[in-house]
Amino acid sequence: MFAEKTSAPRSRRKFNSHSRFPGRNQPPRNTRPFQTGIAITEKPEDNAGLRVIPLGGCEEVGRNMTVFEYGGDIIILDMGLQFPEEDMPGIDYIIPNTKYLVGKEKRIRGVIFSHGHLDHIGAAPILLEKLGNPTIVGRDLTLALIKNKQEDYKQHSAKNLKTITVKNLRDTLRLGKFTIKFFQIEHSIMDAMGIIIETPAGTVIHPGDWTLEHDDKGNSLLDYRHLAKLPRPTVLMLESLGALNTRRSADYETMYKNLLEILQKAEGRVIIGTFSSQVERIKWVIDAADQLGKKVALDGYSMKMNIEIAKELGYIKIRRGVLIDVKDIDKYPDRQVVVICTGAQGEENAVLARIVNKQHRVVKLRKTDTVIFSSSIIPGNERTIQRLKDNIYRQADHVIHGEIMDVHVSGHATRADIAEMIEQIQPTYFIPVYANHYFLKEGRNLAIERGFPKENIFVPDNGSVIEITPKSARILDKKAPSDYVFVDGLGVSDTQNIVLRDRQVMAADGMVVVIVTVDTKSGKLVQNPDIISRGFIFLKENRELIEDLRHKVKKMVIESAPLNWTDTNQIRNDIRDKVGQFLYSKTEKRPMILPVVIEV
Repeated sequence: MFAEKTSAPRSRRKFNSHSRFPGRNQPPRNTRPFQTGIAITEKPEDNAGLRVIPLGGCEEVGRNMTVFEYGGDIIILDMGLQFPEEDMPGIDYIIPNTKYLVGKEKRIRGVIFSHGHLDHIGAAPILLEKLGNPTIVGRDLTLALIKNKQEDYKQHSAKNLKTITVKNLRDTLRLGKFTIKFFQIEHSIMDAMGIIIETPAGTVIHPGDWTLEHDDKGNSLLDYRHLAKLPRPTVLMLESLGALNTRRSADYETMYKNLLEILQKAEGRVIIGTFSSQVERIKWVIDAADQLGKKVALDGYSMKMNIEIAKELGYIKIRRGVLIDVKDIDKYPDRQVVVICTGAQGEENAVLARIVNKQHRVVKLRKTDTVIFSSSIIPGNERTIQRLKDNIYRQADHVIHGEIMDVHVSGHATRADIAEMIEQIQPTYFIPVYANHYFLKEGRNLAIERGFPKENIFVPDNGSVIEITPKSARILDKKAPSDYVFVDGLGVSDTQNIVLRDRQVMAADGMVVVIVTVDTKSGKLVQNPDIISRGFIFLKENRELIEDLRHKVKKMVIESAPLNWTDTNQIRNDIRDKVGQFLYSKTEKRPMILPVVIEV
């Protein structure tokens, strides 16, 4: 969420709908354009179309990136990553495909970042460099996180970034033929902002990731009716991840009250797993622990880095002596120790998983520990988190999560929030985005149920090209390339799917290596073939099958014409085909066959 530069906890803040949130009673926006060094060209024809092209985020959770194209100019909203699925062994993460922008790099007037979560900024270091380092736009914390990611990716490369900082949500920015404005939104990270993109063809309203915060009576603390007055036609692009969520999220006051109660009553250490981007919540826990005379250890590279960045920006202040190094926690009584760490989504190498798996260098779970999951479950992580919870329950007697108590406020809208947003803004067109396809369809169905004309709703796929004109809107027949681009170690490729397919085969049925040594002149087998199995069968328990396989290879050599076996390619092909058929007939498995021919 966006927050002023203050260290006050959320639950103590006073809200003023007239002074904090832009609306009809607000003074007019500051329309002074930023100085971007880009000349504002002549006004395009009124019938020119605005094209909206999501390159990611419309068929999955993550990889968010949308291209807007008008009058020859291009702007981009977000460059996020997607974490790999379970059937993607060895893949670090997935980024948007930018083939559509090849040859158009000089037309990119800027890249706007709505907030600092990895599914919105994670691909920036790779893609910004690939696109010639266009100007980037964002708020303080967002830009600081991008710079940090850039340095992690390539040392001393952050100096190449050209940045525009949005200091005030009333500012107006001109990027080529686009006029960019901003509005207040609520999300689970500081400095998040909604984006307004104005062109003569139409106005796009995009909150990014968002939610509606409510008071204890259920009334929304944000009012978006002023957005209904924007130049028409208006296009509302709305994150729809919560289109099926009918449960009203807890308010911050309730969450903080519950967390404080847990901290007060815990008989031993308190270990809190949360997102590293929850800077304001982490700050609140640190302040509460300080008031209770407890010490706090932060663990997880991204968490420590984010808190350090927030301290440098002046967003948080921590009293000296409250934070301790995690390696020093045993120097204090258990009741005085709070550990805040990453890994509440069950990530394999994150801190919480290492603690649970007894691989952490310092922290070992104790029966008296209280473990708190202060995060929601990202769709797709359900099984991983369930396994993590099971293992924690085996080791600690006090485990608290959202199904037991409100210890987390989601940064994502509910079904009721989506309906309320549409009703307040009254857009001409509605485009549900940022979720799996079925969530987008449910967002569409919800809008129709509330009376929105279905012919004015467009459910895009990744790569869909939506064209908006002053009088109409449609999805074009052509699509932009949106295939996965995999990041694997230092490799970045959209052809990695070939390697991935081989990994999937090996993961499913393993591999068998057949090594034959052949006389180059006679084509005869010099010695018995060697057989190596990995992930297929356990050799010691299947000696008979291995001997049958070895005999099969020898027979292939004896019965074949020796001259044919001087062609090593022919040898490999024969072994691969016939050994594969033989093993399937015996085991009904299809391991990867790797023939190795040694010529002597």
